Formats: sequence, structure tokens, C-alpha cells
Amino acid sequence: MKIKMLPIAIWCLAVAAAIPALATAAVERYVIDTEGGHAFVQFRVKHLAYSWLYGRFNDFSGTFTYDTEDTSNSKVEVTIDTASLDSNHAERDKHLRGKDFLEVDRYPQASFKSTAYKETGFNTSVLEGELTLKGITKPITIEVQRIGNGPDPWGGYRRGYQGSTSFALKDFGIDYNLGPAAREVEMILSIEGVRQ
Repeated sequence: MKIKMLPIAIWCLAVAAAIPALATAAVERYVIDTEGGHAFVQFRVKHLAYSWLYGRFNDFSGTFTYDTEDTSNSKVEVTIDTASLDSNHAERDKHLRGKDFLEVDRYPQASFKSTAYKETGFNTSVLEGELTLKGITKPITIEVQRIGNGPDPWGGYRRGYQGSTSFALKDFGIDYNLGPAAREVEMILSIEGVRQ
């Protein structure tokens, strides 16, 4: 009787060992494609209430997961090199990197880590998380649009999104007077991830 039960016991152990793998099989893991130049972290702020001043961060990295069975389990993490700020004007960039704004020597990195993700429509969702900038961490909400997903020509699989959020500069210790129209900055995030 013990001999007959042995194959059954082995089968049960195999099934039990496979359950965690099956549970995580639905979670897709992606690296944001900064190497291929298919991701952008941009910002804009009003200039004298007459126009928009645009800029971007050239150096950043990040990962995200997408749970195909329970999308609320999806997560995002991004780290930004603040010294890579680029507004297409060398003197202005020097000022923005200095003590009046980002203080990049003291705070060389900014980061975002998601805390919640909720799909609100076929191609829309809301991403909540914590942004750390100049050593200050505060919650922000990002409105997200899914651009698309599918196989690429090189045998991989990709997902692309665009998101935007706005926050007051003073919330992150930036109180330089740019005028009443420039108290908030808008962040525009365009990312394409390569499945691992």
C-alpha cells in the first residue's frame, strides 16, 4: 500500500511546487527602454502666462510589472538623474540645477514608486505613488493612457503608456518666484517597456 501511495505523493508535491509559479505566471515584468530611446520624462511650466517652457530629463531608468489577471497588482518604479535636466538652454539649465531649484549636487536623484494602480477604461488608468524630489516624498496621482502593446520585430514583446501629473513646486521645497502662473509644473511621461 505504501508503494502504491508513493507516486501519488510525488505528484501532489509536484503540483504544490508548481502553484507559486502558476500564480506569478500572469505577472509580466518590463524594463523601460531608455537604451533604445523609446522613453521620455518631460516637464513643462508656464512662462509669464504667455507660453509653455518645456524640458526633459535625459538620464533615467525604471521597471514595471503588469498583472494580466489582476491589473491592480501592477507596479512601477523609476529613478531619475536630476543633473540630466535639459531645457535646451545652457544658462537656464545651470540655474535649474542650482540651489534655487533642484540642487542636483545635494539631491542627485529623484524617484517614483507606485502604491496603487486602477484601470478606469479600456485604455485609461490611474497610477498612484510616491514621488521623492529634493529629499521630500509626497503622494502624486498620474493619469495614464495605454498607447499599445504587442510583439516587436526583434522577437520581444512591448507595452507603451503615456501619463501626466501636476504638482506645486513649493510642495518639494522649490519656492523661487517665477510668477503666479508658474507655481505648478506638469510632468509628461512617455514610456515603452520591453518584457523580460
